[in-house]
Amino acid sequence: MNNPPLNRTLKVRAASLRKGMTPEEKKLWYQYLRSYPVKFRRQQIQAPFILDFYCHQARLAIEIDG
Repeated sequence: MNNPPLNRTLKVRAASLRKGMTPEEKKLWYQYLRSYPVKFRRQQIQAPFILDFYCHQARLAIEIDG
């Protein structure tokens, strides 16, 4: 299955969200997910959405509303 090319605006928005995480996202990332045994990605694009955290291996998405 071929993935469609990512929308440029989604890529730019995801990058800016990674740089400007909310305090709640920072706490979850730096205290738990960054060193978790299963790899998580920050601000993962799943068009048309940008997920706060995503684990491909577990097929788990985490959305934080701060």
